[in-house]
Amino acid sequence: MVQAATVDKVEEKQNQKKNVQEIEYSEAEETDVKGSGGSIDILLDMNVAVTVTIGQTNILVKRLLQLAPGSVIKLDKNIDEPVDLYLSGSKFATGSVVVVDGCFAVKIKQIIGLENSPEKNN
Repeated sequence: MVQAATVDKVEEKQNQKKNVQEIEYSEAEETDVKGSGGSIDILLDMNVAVTVTIGQTNILVKRLLQLAPGSVIKLDKNIDEPVDLYLSGSKFATGSVVVVDGCFAVKIKQIIGLENSPEKNN
């Protein structure tokens, strides 16, 4: 009995230090809410940033500080390897660099995760 009383006192002291409070939650009632019918049309007009990575490399800070116009940085990919396309940091496709009207462009070769991507059908 003495041990149970001691445990109760210890718990009471801990609860006082932590300022523990019990809260009763009321039960929410279901309501008949009508939305826009689940339409995602609003998303279709949004712009998203696509990042294309042609290669990567690691260089020393000393070398980075020595870079000047005309410096060349060698990347880890060969010219015939596909480039990687990213949405919010996630790779979603691969492609090849092309020129369209004097501007760089990327021709999609494969969408990652699609069973019927063009590359798999060839």
